[in-house]
Amino acid sequence: MNDLTFHGNDPTPVQVRLQAPLHDATALTAGGHLAQIALADQIYTLRITRAGKLILTK
Repeated sequence: MNDLTFHGNDPTPVQVRLQAPLHDATALTAGGHLAQIALADQIYTLRITRAGKLILTK
């Protein structure tokens, strides 16, 4: 989730959370390291690296 802080005219900051779907990458890859994701007519590959980073390629 993304956090934004707004000050406006009030000196007290207000935290606002933007709601977005949260997906577990290991669930998307079914416990493996690769998943294919379709968007319109394109197929993307999501890869979990050995270092635990995510790479999304077309």
